[in-house]
Amino acid sequence: VFSRSLSLPLYIGHKEPPLGADAYIPQRYPDNRIVSSKYTLWNFIPKNLFEQFRRIANFYFLLIFLVQVTIYTPTSPVTSGLPLFFVITVTAIKQGYEDWLRHKADCSINECPVDVVKEGTVVRTQSHKLRVGDVVMAREDETFPCDLILLSSSRDDGTCYVTTTSLDGESSHKTYYAVPDTTAFKTEQEVDSLHATIECEQPQPDLYKFVGRINIYKESEDPIARPLGAENLLLRGATLKNTEHIYAVAIYTGMDTKMTLNYQSKSQKRSAVEKSMNAFLIVYLCILISKAVINTVLKYVWQWPADHDQPWYNHRTEIDRERHVVIRAFTDFLAFMVLFNYIIPVSMYVTVEMQKFLGSYFIAWDKDMYDDEMGEGAQVNTSDLNEELGQVEYVFTDKTGTLTENNMEFIECCVDGHVYIPHQQEDLFFRALCVCHTVQVKEEETVESIKRGIHQGKATSSYISSSPDEVALVEGMKRLGYTYLRLKDRHMEILNKEDEIERFELLHVLNFDSVRRRMSVIVKSSAGEYLLFCKGADSSIFPRVVSGKVGQVRAREGLRTLCVAYRSLSLAEYEEACHKLSDAKLALQDREQRLAQAYDLIERDFTLLGATAVEDRLQEKAADTIESLHKAGMKVWVLTGDKMETAAATCYASKLFRRSTQILELTKKRTEEQSLHDVLFDLSRTPLQSPISTQLRWFGMSWTDYGLIIDGATLSAVLKPSPESSGSGNYREIFLEICRNCSAVLCCRMAPLQKAQIVKLIKASKEHPITLAIGDGANDVSMILEAHVGIMGKEGRQAARNSDYAIPKFKHLKKMLLVHGHIYYIRIAELVQYFFYKNVCFIFPQFLYQFFCGFSQQPLYDTAYLTLYNISFTSLPILLYSLIEKHVSIETLKRDPTLYRDIAKNSLLRWPVFLYWTCLGLFDACIFFFGAYFLFDNTTFTSNGQMFGNWTFGTLVFTVLVFTVTLKLALDTHHWTWINHFVIWGSLLFYVIFSLLWGGIIWPFLNYQRMYYVFMQMLSSGPAWLSIILLIMVSLLPDVVKKVLCRTLWPTATHLAQVGPQLDHSSGNTTAPVN
Repeated sequence: VFSRSLSLPLYIGHKEPPLGADAYIPQRYPDNRIVSSKYTLWNFIPKNLFEQFRRIANFYFLLIFLVQVTIYTPTSPVTSGLPLFFVITVTAIKQGYEDWLRHKADCSINECPVDVVKEGTVVRTQSHKLRVGDVVMAREDETFPCDLILLSSSRDDGTCYVTTTSLDGESSHKTYYAVPDTTAFKTEQEVDSLHATIECEQPQPDLYKFVGRINIYKESEDPIARPLGAENLLLRGATLKNTEHIYAVAIYTGMDTKMTLNYQSKSQKRSAVEKSMNAFLIVYLCILISKAVINTVLKYVWQWPADHDQPWYNHRTEIDRERHVVIRAFTDFLAFMVLFNYIIPVSMYVTVEMQKFLGSYFIAWDKDMYDDEMGEGAQVNTSDLNEELGQVEYVFTDKTGTLTENNMEFIECCVDGHVYIPHQQEDLFFRALCVCHTVQVKEEETVESIKRGIHQGKATSSYISSSPDEVALVEGMKRLGYTYLRLKDRHMEILNKEDEIERFELLHVLNFDSVRRRMSVIVKSSAGEYLLFCKGADSSIFPRVVSGKVGQVRAREGLRTLCVAYRSLSLAEYEEACHKLSDAKLALQDREQRLAQAYDLIERDFTLLGATAVEDRLQEKAADTIESLHKAGMKVWVLTGDKMETAAATCYASKLFRRSTQILELTKKRTEEQSLHDVLFDLSRTPLQSPISTQLRWFGMSWTDYGLIIDGATLSAVLKPSPESSGSGNYREIFLEICRNCSAVLCCRMAPLQKAQIVKLIKASKEHPITLAIGDGANDVSMILEAHVGIMGKEGRQAARNSDYAIPKFKHLKKMLLVHGHIYYIRIAELVQYFFYKNVCFIFPQFLYQFFCGFSQQPLYDTAYLTLYNISFTSLPILLYSLIEKHVSIETLKRDPTLYRDIAKNSLLRWPVFLYWTCLGLFDACIFFFGAYFLFDNTTFTSNGQMFGNWTFGTLVFTVLVFTVTLKLALDTHHWTWINHFVIWGSLLFYVIFSLLWGGIIWPFLNYQRMYYVFMQMLSSGPAWLSIILLIMVSLLPDVVKKVLCRTLWPTATHLAQVGPQLDHSSGNTTAPVN
């Protein structure tokens, strides 16, 4: 497949251009097939196995299995092969099922019906059969099958309305335009007669950028070249609205479409728990190697005397005697590695994966996080980070659409420096706002119905726009007597106060972009005057103003303001502007830069008309959520592109800043008065020298006295390497120190890249805190990719699509972190520690047993027990615990955010806790082995005088082991349901039944019957029963004593919360049950 080139055109309808045109060069482009699946039927097994064995644990167990197959080892290859096969199979089934779902989704998309114009008629075909150059007919409410260039529509002006909800979540209608030269082609026959070629850029993922050119050939005329931009490009996945039908040509198909190019996989994020698991695994691997080395050395030390060489019944063969001692020692080392390899919990990985996968459904099913207004619930895009939600230290949030509703309401306007009072300048200001926008009127609305609605006092006009600000402004003008009616034949119609219709010819639209932060229109009035109207942020308008009351136009507290300015153009100036715009738009190389230069030259020498004030209300319970996050010990930062005054007002309203908060400013205004170096050092000394802060720190209390405000320009200066830094310290470190001493930070006038830089700066600081970023717009994507969470909002779905989690409203963040994050961390921390603990209990007796069997690599346990211990006997209870355990009730977690502090900084997976669990496992293992050994010494005979053997001894140790580790988990369980009882007691019952069957039947497929009747013989002995019960009680006693002492002498907030509901219940208060 060849890529599209700027110099090689594509041919509309696959028609050759007329004679005299460029030579016809047929091109090959990808078909319209979408492939999001990872595997095929043929490559699934090799590709999946390769990916799974890239995981160190799986590769290690594969090596152990191969060692067991190739050399003589004391255990059967089945003991390591079967658990490995189980883990690989379960993971492969899960990944295969997920990929099958992707195949199914691909198939439904690829076989979707599409109408194509061929030889003057409409032919229905399947989506995957579309080719570049095909002319497609799309009807209202149909979704575009590929990226298309609009040729014509059923509307007279050649426009169509489109919603891009599936692409960026924007439910508002966007207007797209056909090239004026192709709008007359209204029927299939006319479209089929079109001779044209298109040159365009290579496929790239930016949804809002497109550069191309269409060459239209007419008889006996030179081809007409017209520019193509994003306003002509209909994207795959978008839906046609309020337009009967359109004709468009396929430009990008299949995997070249912008939607597909946007589905790039995000960088893998690893949780703190996963890092701890890997560190613990390395420790246990070192323990394993140490055990194998110690046993190998001791074996040869023990065999050094001649009489200890080998017992008479197991003499070495001549081949063994002739082998070099190093080879024999290495073989023995490998055999010991195989014998002790069960200390590495291979099944832990698959259990953790299942826990994360299944646990993510509980977030998606949470009805408390479902928003009826949006019809959306929480979404989990990445289940690997569930427990990370319980470790968040910094929350970075966008303002507009995240903290606020992004539902704009026009409040007031300032004309000529005064809040609205009727005077001469007012008319031009209102006309500017009625003309300078991209708002459309719904198709079903007519001028007469709008007039009738105005006289009746009804808001019958339904405006649609991609910007809620613009709709709010046009609606506000309507209330003040100036009503925008429609755009017809490139003329904008306005109904003024005198009920007269004014017409302005729309000549050019200079679209808004985040760099310029403004948009403009060039119109021609009915009097023939050329006018340039511009609206935008004050920082982008004021430097271009030459007259007007700039000083009196200021931001009103808590309101979003836009400045409005105009410029009158002479005919020569207008023609010069047209020439610059035309040249820039026709450019195929660097079109954006050339357009920006043209806009810069045109948008200048303004007269300031005034400003508008639009209110963006705070979201419901946003303030309560921020207050809860603060109590939980998190630091909340607001990163916004808004101006300082507006953003600060929102921060006070949302309780990010309190009235008692002392605000530290690090802004451009202050750095102009004082050097950046001096400002930074002044600010750093202020919080550090505060006596109150020192006392609060001494008592370990939260310090909320200071808040910092920084703007984008100053941040750039702080992050830029400074020549002074060598002598006075690094600005970054000073800035970070100031931020650490502030409970809240507001970053205003931030560019999207700066938001990501802030998150990266905090992540890379010496504490390496866990960060969370939450935003709703495309400008928040870079910040979200640096951190963890995205939120759905009115601006679009891009943030949610690029995030790990998505929630409908900011208020749902409280339950997401304080409840789901908290309990997921508790569950998985217990799962990891418990797995290592039960494997130490399992394999350390095997190590001790070697001291009593001459280091002969004799297994203590039967092969079946070795194989099924991690797969069947002890796996289900811990998996269920990790899915449904609630150490305190959900209501308690929501009511008391300070409980979140108990699990901060990965507290349950720190090295002291890990060492406690390991030492507990070693203690229990010693009790199992030596307890059974010494009790066994006095009970060597059963009631019928038969002697116990080594397999009975091993079975006794294994029975105590299985019961102890299962009951240990039962002691740690706080939330009991019938499922817990069924799984825990059911697992123990399964072990007993299995042992009875395994030792009670002579199995024909076994070449040995060493376990025959062993379990029944053990249970027939009264002392064996007493030993089992006594050893279980002694093993569990230290952990019980430790729990009692900790809860009595050093209770944590969680311990007190667990006791609280019980006290309430005993006193008759049942308001907080443990659910």
